[in-house]
Amino acid sequence: MKKINPCPMCGGKMELKKVPYSSGNEKIGEFDAEKCKNKKCGEAFFLEESSRMIEQKAKELGVWGMGRKIAIGKSGTSLIIRIPKDIAELYKIQNGGTALIFPEGKNRICLEV
Repeated sequence: MKKINPCPMCGGKMELKKVPYSSGNEKIGEFDAEKCKNKKCGEAFFLEESSRMIEQKAKELGVWGMGRKIAIGKSGTSLIIRIPKDIAELYKIQNGGTALIFPEGKNRICLEV
């Protein structure tokens, strides 16, 4: 049996568990991971084999490698970003459409279409 180390984020106890994985709003599946039992942390670390399976499934679904750096511009007093064509097509985002944008933690913004 594999020894499970403490959580690298908070030092809490870890457990082996099936954890859901998504890319954007595309559900990839549930995979084996070491998950922190601390409710305030809850961080999950996918096992090496799980990472390979996630990559394979994401490639099959056509969502692998879509993340990229984008420039932030300015329009009047607002900041703007451009959504790459392949991502816009995947999520059926069109000019004139609407979306919901909201903070999701300190370093993450979520765009819901």
